[in-house]
Amino acid sequence: MSRGLHADMETAVANTVVRPFLLIDLEFSSPIYLWSGYGDLNYASTDYLGVGELLGFNAIEESQDLGAKGITINLSGINGTTLLTKALTEEYQGKEVTIKLGIFDSFGDIHNTPVTIFSGFMDVLTIDEGGETSTINLSVENKLIQLGRSKTRRYNSADQRADHPADEGFDYVASIAEKDITWGGETIKPASQQAK
Repeated sequence: MSRGLHADMETAVANTVVRPFLLIDLEFSSPIYLWSGYGDLNYASTDYLGVGELLGFNAIEESQDLGAKGITINLSGINGTTLLTKALTEEYQGKEVTIKLGIFDSFGDIHNTPVTIFSGFMDVLTIDEGGETSTINLSVENKLIQLGRSKTRRYNSADQRADHPADEGFDYVASIAEKDITWGGETIKPASQQAK
């Protein structure tokens, strides 16, 4: 399903010289923010670490149907960084990943608001160790993958109390399932209980 760009971004993309960049938000318990250039970049009060040519990922695909196409993010040349430590120690599956496309203007300032081109959840993280450096490969599922997952919530007391421990609203659900309720008039029994 294709997405549209706001008018200012369309104008910037149509210029003779285009200076695109990517912002990547990795929402670990203490998030890591990367961008596709060099040095530090501050955007929306967030500091992004420049990883330049060390960053790579496969093409982001979109289709006319609601298919959930994932991507793999690669970060090479890693040598004892915070990201490597997080990869080895933190729970990462299901954490959010967002990739935004932005454009610099001719003065090197960020032109308008970067557009989200991919959002999903971390799935499998592998580390290829080299002699002195390592490569991190992170596969990311598209958020649309949730449409195909069955819901595991139940309409019972235990499930409700998992989120709201003091809530007693579902404590009586089982007892009212087969209860006869008189509602403003003559009680009509179910056909199975009527005399034949």
